[in-house]
Amino acid sequence: MARHAIVVIDMLNDFADPKGALYCEAGKKITPNLQKLFKWVRERNANGNDDVQLVHIQEAHRKNDADFKVRPVHAVKGTWGSDFIKELYPEEGEYIVQKRRHSAFAHTDLDLYLREENIDTVVVTGTWTNVCVRSTASDALYYAYKVITLSDCTASKTDEMHEYGLNDLSIFTKVMTLDEYMDAWDKGEDAWLGGGDQANQVK
Repeated sequence: MARHAIVVIDMLNDFADPKGALYCEAGKKITPNLQKLFKWVRERNANGNDDVQLVHIQEAHRKNDADFKVRPVHAVKGTWGSDFIKELYPEEGEYIVQKRRHSAFAHTDLDLYLREENIDTVVVTGTWTNVCVRSTASDALYYAYKVITLSDCTASKTDEMHEYGLNDLSIFTKVMTLDEYMDAWDKGEDAWLGGGDQANQVK
């Protein structure tokens, strides 16, 4: 039986609020889809189904983080910018992983948590598609997880950057919409089947 983790990457004030240091306007556009996804997962969990879990990824830098040598100061631990947007706030019992690098796996306990929970498939969502989402998805593959990308639950600074990110992700993940993903579960299908690019057709 498949076990999935919905990895929600950096839906934080500094990324999804207009006053944020790395504001991604499309982050607001995907918020309703993520709310729909959260509701679906939480209702499943409330009914005793724990085969899909929410994992919230929170960028939380130290003040003089090395990341700030190449990017603006953002999401400093303990600040407003590093906090989750109110529309997508974690609920009690949902796991939170703090990170200081693009990938949610880099120097965190995410892999340990997923293995403890017998997760076999990582579903990436959040911001930015071509940076933190892509990096997390790549590392998930390196750790031998199956990886799914929800195209309408991910966003980047521009539509072009988002599409470039999705194109890269389609090489090694299953790219699908939220409705397609939930429909596969409702039908008892493995949503990941057909993922990647075994025929080497992605251009």
